[in-house]
Amino acid sequence: MAETKTLLRALAGEVQDVPPIWMMRQAGRYLPEYRATRAQAGDFLSLCYNPELAAEVTLQPIRRYGFDAAILFADILLVPQALGADLWFVTGEGPRLSTITQQSDFDALKPVEDIHETLAPVYETVRILSRALPSETTLIGFAGAPWTVATYMIAGRGTPDQGPAHALREENTALFEALLDRITAATIEYLSAQIEAGAEVVKIFDSWAGSLKGEAFQKYAVEPCRTITQAVKARHPGIPVIGFPRQAGAGYVGFAKATGVDCVALDNSVSPDWAAENVQTDVCVQGNLASSHMVTGGQALVDETRQIIKAFSKGPHIFNLGHGITPDADPGNVQLMIDTVRGK
Repeated sequence: MAETKTLLRALAGEVQDVPPIWMMRQAGRYLPEYRATRAQAGDFLSLCYNPELAAEVTLQPIRRYGFDAAILFADILLVPQALGADLWFVTGEGPRLSTITQQSDFDALKPVEDIHETLAPVYETVRILSRALPSETTLIGFAGAPWTVATYMIAGRGTPDQGPAHALREENTALFEALLDRITAATIEYLSAQIEAGAEVVKIFDSWAGSLKGEAFQKYAVEPCRTITQAVKARHPGIPVIGFPRQAGAGYVGFAKATGVDCVALDNSVSPDWAAENVQTDVCVQGNLASSHMVTGGQALVDETRQIIKAFSKGPHIFNLGHGITPDADPGNVQLMIDTVRGK
């Protein structure tokens, strides 16, 4: 029942004495059980496309910690792969893709309606999870935002300043915008299929939104998020959407009203007090403990956790990190954070 799920209640605007809690990248390399399952899969992409093992690593942090939500184990770059880009991962360095830098590269991409064949295993993972999760645990699906996904497709890898994407945006705006439109349409289909398979909430990760400034932020971060959110809600009324325009700064203000998302996830570059005054007045907020606390622990973790809860106590709040947990995190610090949130 939806009303028994604390995360869905927060997304509906309810203020709760104890905020629901989950953690970005909660299924990850900091857990020994994850590392064992990934070794069983063979490599990262094989794990993403093995529904039984992907479901297993999604469930592991729920079993260990009892988080209020599980987020589907997948990767934002599965959508480019489904569109026809070559994708592989270099150990210790991260993803690599074939690049989209000229019209012929774009013309070689697959049509949006063809993505489901590649992504079918992801939908099966969602179906498994919808059956296997505890009744009180919310299942979150997700995708990367078009701008962030495009930065990888244009550069062929992660970059410190998203320079290749900014260059293409300025030098060949028509090609850049055509690519964003293709990603946007594919993302709508992908999230819709996750919801049909059992996802109860979807999140749009715009990890590189902060490098878009002024009008570019409105055009390439806000507008695609609004298009996706409106389309998803039109197809699936009542499904909440979380938006995460990371490092948006002042761009967090009004983001929910401009896009229609039900919750704005915050990184830890903004203070909880500022966000409570400027963002939470419109909408549920999620965040925003620095992930470094999961490495260092101690009283600083406890104090910062309590400060965040106090700052957001007058409005709907989902407790989370300001970004994903890192592989060097101590699982014991995760438990300390949870116990602090829940007042143990």
